[in-house]
Amino acid sequence: MNVIKFGFIASSLFLASCASLVFAKTEFEKLPEGHYVVDPTHANIVWTVKHLGLSDYVARFAAFDASIDFDPANIENSKVTASIDPTSIQTAYPNADKKDFDDILANDSGWFNAGKYASIDFKSTKITMTSESTAKMDGMLTFVGISKPVTLDVVFNGAMQKHPFNGKPVMGFSASTTIDRTQWGLSKYVPQVSGEVEVSISGEFSKVND
Repeated sequence: MNVIKFGFIASSLFLASCASLVFAKTEFEKLPEGHYVVDPTHANIVWTVKHLGLSDYVARFAAFDASIDFDPANIENSKVTASIDPTSIQTAYPNADKKDFDDILANDSGWFNAGKYASIDFKSTKITMTSESTAKMDGMLTFVGISKPVTLDVVFNGAMQKHPFNGKPVMGFSASTTIDRTQWGLSKYVPQVSGEVEVSISGEFSKVND
């Protein structure tokens, strides 16, 4: 391959990669300003702990609300809030008719203690764009009555000016973080069940009609 041909191919690939980044950013910034709410049928909150150092134990929350006050002119000024119903925990524990493990985790005072603390709440305090499609989101997580700062790694998945099903502007995100549950006073069975909890979140957010 001669130098001129190689240079042309390399330049074309570079321009194509730049175009894809600009396209992602442009689509994001084209969305209208306003209030966006999560579509619970296209969202999930999953958490994972280490069990006896042998396996990853996975569970999820089935009931939650989340919203974004979106500022396309300055994305870092956007605000995110979320609220989780701890009684909606799902673990796929076998023999639920003999032992309701989901109920134990939700209501036991050593775990989520939902009878006293009816929600798990998050409120963003700072969003820092790290590329056209990624960001760091700082916020306060209030869990069993204790508020602590957390940082989430956020990935912008895509946006549509008009969703094919509901006809509204829509955006999609994924986020992840790792928290130490002992900071919220939840040290039961540590270290057999890890103090570190990996949290994975994904969802679609549709604009609320003005």
